[in-house]
Amino acid sequence: MDRSKSILFLCVANSARSQMAEGLARQRFGDRVRVQSAGSTPTRVNPCAIEVMREVGIDLSSHHSKSVASIEAETVGTVITLCAEEVCPVFLGHVTRLHWPIADPASNDPSLSHDELLSRFRTARDQIAELLSGLDVR
Repeated sequence: MDRSKSILFLCVANSARSQMAEGLARQRFGDRVRVQSAGSTPTRVNPCAIEVMREVGIDLSSHHSKSVASIEAETVGTVITLCAEEVCPVFLGHVTRLHWPIADPASNDPSLSHDELLSRFRTARDQIAELLSGLDVR
């Protein structure tokens, strides 16, 4: 596949924002674009991300968090970082770089209800979808 038609979404844990971006981009671009996601400190896909993506017909249940170190530079044409308040991972290589500062919807705040957490994830999902709608990949 043409490297210029390859997107890598990066965030820290590869658990929410980059996973949701991967799912949304695959739905939007289909087989025309290679889509990957990874993180600098991969953990697991957040169940809230899986839940809010299911609401828009995208199944992330088989996804798993991946390390940016596992991504081969020659397979990537565009890197999109999704970090806001935390330090974004670095991807070495000659690529087009975009930065979409999306607040991390995950929280360890015990005062947040499940519905409040889902609302945060929906906001992040919808922000990513809006940014993707303006992304021109030919």
